Amino acid sequence: MQGYAFFFFTIFLVVILYGYILHLYRSEKKGERDYEKYGKLALDDELTDRPVEANPKATNEKKKEN
Repeated sequence: MQGYAFFFFTIFLVVILYGYILHLYRSEKKGERDYEKYGKLALDDELTDRPVEANPKATNEKKKEN
């Protein structure tokens, strides 16, 4: 019984993994996100470096102040 549970759980996790990969691929293809720029995150991690993305909450707050 434990062997069957392990097998089906492994298959379930593989399906979830491939679904996530497909989601990432589709969102990058549509232009919603550019995951290539996140690769530089490990290299450009100083406090003075430019952020990868603008914070939408911060830009909304700046608009409200003006």
